[in-house]
Amino acid sequence: MELIDTHAHLAEIETVYDAIQRAVSLGVKQIVAVGMDLTSNRKTLALARSFPGVVLPAIGYHPWSIRENEIEPTLAQVDQYLGQGVALGEVGLDYKVKIKKPVQIGIFKRVLDLAAKQDKPVIVHARYSHERSHRMVAEAGIARAVFHWYSGPLDVLDRLLADGYHISATPALAYSPPHQAAIKRTPLDRILLETDSPVAYQGKISEPADLLATLHRVSDLKKIPAKEVAAVTNENAYGFFDVGKA
Repeated sequence: MELIDTHAHLAEIETVYDAIQRAVSLGVKQIVAVGMDLTSNRKTLALARSFPGVVLPAIGYHPWSIRENEIEPTLAQVDQYLGQGVALGEVGLDYKVKIKKPVQIGIFKRVLDLAAKQDKPVIVHARYSHERSHRMVAEAGIARAVFHWYSGPLDVLDRLLADGYHISATPALAYSPPHQAAIKRTPLDRILLETDSPVAYQGKISEPADLLATLHRVSDLKKIPAKEVAAVTNENAYGFFDVGKA
């Protein structure tokens, strides 16, 4: 089986070349590398040049990365390089971090406008902000959005699915009831697979090779053979990011 990791922070992985090679050897043929700030966006673009067709860059501005003196330079970078990426991301709202909500909302609106202008899909981070994040994405006229690692309210999930959006599955399916509930409720043709590496799951730091764990968790939860899950979620990813097979 060939797989696509649709969300990995490759810029944060210390031995990234080895991690990419391990993933490829296990069937993870493409990895969407997300950016968060000035530095990670630059590293992500460089990795895409080093691994053409394997590393697919996404240009982002994560709410965790907001620093007052970097707002305008980062937005300018996103505007300049978004066209070289397969998506805008990771972007969104996080009401747990100590960044003022109006600042987060203002930046999110500006990057959504850039994505709408360039017709790019959006990789959305939403923590304690699912309803507002969904509303802002819809109001911006975004045609393609994935709500990454969705673990929010099921009524909001129903609304974002009705709008044609996707959610992604992570290795947290091993232990997170809200994430499990969301994946169970979502049709397979609206699910993308990811690792969010190098996030640690139950104490183990992840890497793109761990996408196999995500695959098998989705297969077990939905009682669908792993080969079918791989085939359908791959097609979902190709269509979502408008890319072909490696």
